[in-house]
Amino acid sequence: MSTQVQSPHRHAPDWIILTIACLAQFMVVLDVSIVNVALPRMGHDLHFSVSSAQWVINAYVLTFAGFLLLGGRAADIFGRRRVYMTGLAIFTIASIGAGFAATGPQMVAIRAVQGIGGAILSPATLTIIVTTFQGPRMPKAIGAWSAVAGAGGAVGGLLGGILTGWVSWRWVFFINVPIGIVAAIVAAMYLREMRNRDAAVKLDITGAVLVTGSLASFIYGVVNTTSRGWGSSFTLSWFLAGAIALVVFLFWESKVASHPLVPFRIFKSRALTSANIVMFLVGGAFFAMWYFLTYYFQLILHYGPVKAGFAFLPMAIGIIAGAQISSRIMAKTGGRPLLLVGGSIATLGFFWISMIKVDSSYWGSVLAPGFLCAFAMGLVFSPLANTATAGVDRADAGLASGVLNTARQVGGSLALAILATVAADRSATFANPASALALVSGYQRTFQVSALITLLALAVSFFVPRVSNHAPKH
Repeated sequence: MSTQVQSPHRHAPDWIILTIACLAQFMVVLDVSIVNVALPRMGHDLHFSVSSAQWVINAYVLTFAGFLLLGGRAADIFGRRRVYMTGLAIFTIASIGAGFAATGPQMVAIRAVQGIGGAILSPATLTIIVTTFQGPRMPKAIGAWSAVAGAGGAVGGLLGGILTGWVSWRWVFFINVPIGIVAAIVAAMYLREMRNRDAAVKLDITGAVLVTGSLASFIYGVVNTTSRGWGSSFTLSWFLAGAIALVVFLFWESKVASHPLVPFRIFKSRALTSANIVMFLVGGAFFAMWYFLTYYFQLILHYGPVKAGFAFLPMAIGIIAGAQISSRIMAKTGGRPLLLVGGSIATLGFFWISMIKVDSSYWGSVLAPGFLCAFAMGLVFSPLANTATAGVDRADAGLASGVLNTARQVGGSLALAILATVAADRSATFANPASALALVSGYQRTFQVSALITLLALAVSFFVPRVSNHAPKH
């Protein structure tokens, strides 16, 4: 049995602790999507090509996904307050650097550092929740956290459009600074320390580097298939490098590491394993949706950045509504029914939105299916978070949250790379691949594939066990 150590910090009301967690999580998730609307102008100023611009997103997501498990374990070992403040500092300082970036390589490098800061910070936010709220309060707290996390993805498009159109694309990064300062001040005043006293103070840096390198190799190979081809020696070499790094990672974790990044014992929990598979699938589909809709709004419907940003507002509302409904009824229904309903709605929404055409209107072809997809996202995130942490020892709360967040980010980064390739391959079948007709055909195909992905997630949801809504075990 593990023991928890708390610092002699003042007791704070629950809403303040929840605000501390949600503020930081909002900032981290916001940064995944806020750059989408800004990419065209950012690419022009920093001399990005169309294909290289996506690395502004991928550099962040890759390091975020690869180091999330390390961040989750750090919260257990060093304490939630210390890790929260460290991650917040790295993330905020990197945001300043990204806002002042003068070249494309600088931007990509700084975004990678920002992703590491997010990977340290994000699991600490969920650890704060699961170690603070117990009993019937926990589903509501996770529901609020999920709503903020989900809304960050949708609001990113809105806020990114407003800042890019009215001020400058550089403010999509500078906006993190005041949020980070407020979160740091409140956390310093009210957040009590809590850590696992029995944990060995050692982090598996090698494991984090191996898994990040494996992901980066796979995705780099996928991204370049549009110009090199799937069977080219270049592509196969990167796939091979990724496979080797993955095998070495698995060997290192199971046989060599004294304190592994991923103790495989945690996957004995059927609830955790199944929740992560569903999160991997739905996270991939939803993550890619923002990206392709952004380009559809600006390249096909000819929206400016501000108008494109406001087009995401109904989706932000949909996520919040879904998360609130989910958190309020989860105690009565359990998680699995919500996953089944959410998966069904998402599949319908993606299939519907795949019918967009060159002459479609936002009000007639995007608003309703986009809202359905976003509502489904909010509906499933809360039960997935609750399922993944239910029954897990409280000392492993950071690890469980890190694994769940990693599944979402890995799914998102892989889906973006693969679906971007699917779209490009589809567009390449036209005489003019850059024509509106060719581009829309590519978007249609990506949404069709996304519908298949969420349908698969729906099938996996049938195997998610019923769990009670309680805090992790002591």
